[in-house]
Amino acid sequence: MLRTPTGGAGTGTAAGDRLVSIGTVLNQLRDEFPEVTISKIRFLEAEGLVEPRRTASGYRKFSPQDVERLAQILRMQRDHYLPLKVIREHLDALARGEQIPLPAPGRRRDLIEGAWETDAEPPTAARLGRAELLAAAEVTEAELAEWESYGLISATEGGGYDPETVTVARLVADLGRFGLEPRHLRAVKAAADREAGLIEQVVAPLRRHRNPQTRAHAEETARDLAAQSVRLHAALVQTALGIRLQ
Repeated sequence: MLRTPTGGAGTGTAAGDRLVSIGTVLNQLRDEFPEVTISKIRFLEAEGLVEPRRTASGYRKFSPQDVERLAQILRMQRDHYLPLKVIREHLDALARGEQIPLPAPGRRRDLIEGAWETDAEPPTAARLGRAELLAAAEVTEAELAEWESYGLISATEGGGYDPETVTVARLVADLGRFGLEPRHLRAVKAAADREAGLIEQVVAPLRRHRNPQTRAHAEETARDLAAQSVRLHAALVQTALGIRLQ
């Protein structure tokens, strides 16, 4: 159950006295959602799922209604594995006074829509063989061997390739058409490895947590952080290009 801050229950100025910081929101939510993080709350705000007020200094301030809305979102993700678009539609319907039944709990879906989208979907098998990777990515054996020599693509420890490797291969091939060779992309791979290391530092305590639910949601937290890291990287690149083009 959520812990609510003490204070008046009225509206107007009294309601304003009950606004709390994002750190307080985190503490209120963690009883029920021990895996939630500040970055998760900020991500949901960025996606338009919650709209806290801002102080003159730019600090977020959340009302009790904001906190309860966040709890609803987290429950729908945890219990029904709904993507954010569906959650937003459901909350909008509730705000209109409509009652829309939620789907029965099922297989976990991607909760960050569009974060990993490509023009063509990669195969969904747990592992791909080398021939399957070549066919799915539409690249040659010589190209794949070169990319592997630069560390851009590598097989898993158990053999074969992750499905996401198809996306990597397609992007490397596309960049090659602009004259960017594998040796140019080693810096990109190194940056990605460093970002992955930072994310691993955040989720490692969750994976070691005594609460099995917390351990189960470590992957979701990692995906949220990875999505935000990708967006930050894209924004930084675009900003840098904008400065240089001025």
